[in-house]
Amino acid sequence: MIAQTPASTRAPSRPRDPLIAQEPGHDCPLCPRLAAFRAQWRAAEPSWFNGPVPGFGPADARLLIVGLAPGVRGANRTGRPFTGDYAGDLLYGTLIDFGFASGTYRADPRDGLQLHDARIVNAVRCVPPENKPTTEEIRTCRPFLAATIAAMPRLAAIVALGKIAHDSVVVTLGEKMSRARFGHGARREIGGLTLFGSYHCSRYNTNTGVLTPAMFQAVFRDVRAFLDAAA
Repeated sequence: MIAQTPASTRAPSRPRDPLIAQEPGHDCPLCPRLAAFRAQWRAAEPSWFNGPVPGFGPADARLLIVGLAPGVRGANRTGRPFTGDYAGDLLYGTLIDFGFASGTYRADPRDGLQLHDARIVNAVRCVPPENKPTTEEIRTCRPFLAATIAAMPRLAAIVALGKIAHDSVVVTLGEKMSRARFGHGARREIGGLTLFGSYHCSRYNTNTGVLTPAMFQAVFRDVRAFLDAAA
């Protein structure tokens, strides 16, 4: 059963998500370090979401985008993946450009933005200190990723943002890491799904030139072409 949460910390209301049963409860205790960090932020910012951030997007989507973990002042605050920090600016803008989203992204879950044929989750649902989950925390949260994948009946493609998300997806799909190494722009066929790799759209990666908007757009251009060809 999904834990009930105080009104002040619930995510803004939106249509009930049919995959909510695949998500951890708002007070998930499975990772003690993350639970303690969550408690600190609940005390400091009681009006924030401060809980495991659920997926966003339709359950029947053919595309799943997997990020690393919520940002402390981004999704941890707002309750929607990639909402409230720079990574969301680049991600949602790109999704709009390629028809995977419509509306206006305003870093606010109440902005009315909608995803089309795409869903977004994080490999680790809770915000980690310094944005660095441990290996054990990644492993502990992996069943929620597996449950999400299993419950998406039309899923055809996954975009993994960064090596941690990529590796977690590969393990979830039962593939050997040696046969599906991470690389920006890399494309792998695993168990009937196509996995696309991309550097994470973080401000650090874009500021240092590791990832440019053009590089990021190229990944989603490939994804759009793949899904259009498969339609």
